[in-house]
Amino acid sequence: MFVFSDALLEWFDVHGRHDLPWQVSDDPYKVWVSEIMLQQTQVKTVLQYFDRFIGRFPTVQDLGTATWDEVAPYWAGLGYYARARNLHKAAGIVAAQNHFPETLEEWMALPGIGRSTAGALMSLGLRQYGVIMDGNVKRVLSRFFAIEDDLSKPVHERAMWQLAEKLCPVERNHDYTQAIMDLGATVCTPKKPLCLYCPMQQHCKAHQQGLENELPFKKAKKSVPVRSAQVLVLQCGEQWLWQQRPNSGLWGGLWCLPILEEAHELEQMRQNLGLKQVAQKVGISHSFTHFTWQLEGLIFAIDPDLQEHLSIELGGIWMEPTDAIRAGIPTAMKKLISASKL
Repeated sequence: MFVFSDALLEWFDVHGRHDLPWQVSDDPYKVWVSEIMLQQTQVKTVLQYFDRFIGRFPTVQDLGTATWDEVAPYWAGLGYYARARNLHKAAGIVAAQNHFPETLEEWMALPGIGRSTAGALMSLGLRQYGVIMDGNVKRVLSRFFAIEDDLSKPVHERAMWQLAEKLCPVERNHDYTQAIMDLGATVCTPKKPLCLYCPMQQHCKAHQQGLENELPFKKAKKSVPVRSAQVLVLQCGEQWLWQQRPNSGLWGGLWCLPILEEAHELEQMRQNLGLKQVAQKVGISHSFTHFTWQLEGLIFAIDPDLQEHLSIELGGIWMEPTDAIRAGIPTAMKKLISASKL
């Protein structure tokens, strides 16, 4: 008789990932950081950030008592910065309580932790019973059972949760949780799934019906709007003028070059600040989930006499690009730095 969890665990013992840096049995903090980093981000990308982050903030107390300005550089480039702000805020709560949450409800009460992340923390972090429903699980289950419903609708998502809970074993729960994520990440992939290597192949309804590339159900993608803006690169010797973004909103709390989103702003600013001719123009494109930004960098050579005046007027500080990177800047600004060196 075929048992879903048994087949998955047998496969995991041989083919699963057992050496990820956050697979530590007695450290829910590392699992927590990894789970938040892995939201919307692939493992190979997270691996580049995780060790550095943990090296700087080895315990939840270290993270919870740090300032956001100390944390930001260690997340810069990972994107979705609201995740980091919620992690930082929640770490402060846990550090103050001096113990980790012990139930699903307690985890979910923290900022930025939903039902699936809380389930992962119960299972992988505390080695207790927990059920997850990330993109990998949705993909594996929707294909295995040939579920053609739109899983973004609450009624269908609830049914999927019931299915996940029914399949999830109590024994070796943490291995099962890692196994189903690994199967989705390495075999039952979004495109071109490797059905030949899948332990579920003979019993997978999507495979039997030739639907593995059609499921899970995908809504037709809306076209992503394109916006344009100009970026002021005010350069004095090796230093550029940088502003810290507001804590909320896009790139919250990171350092950024001044951005002008309205065409008329440039002429007004040139007159107000006494900016002379543009020395160089560079262009970059940067994509977010909800829009693509075409940014034109306008490089102005600034006299040293104007440095103090400009930093006061624009509320910024002068830093060399390498220092700005260390302080924490978004990927788009790194692209501009590279483009300006061409």
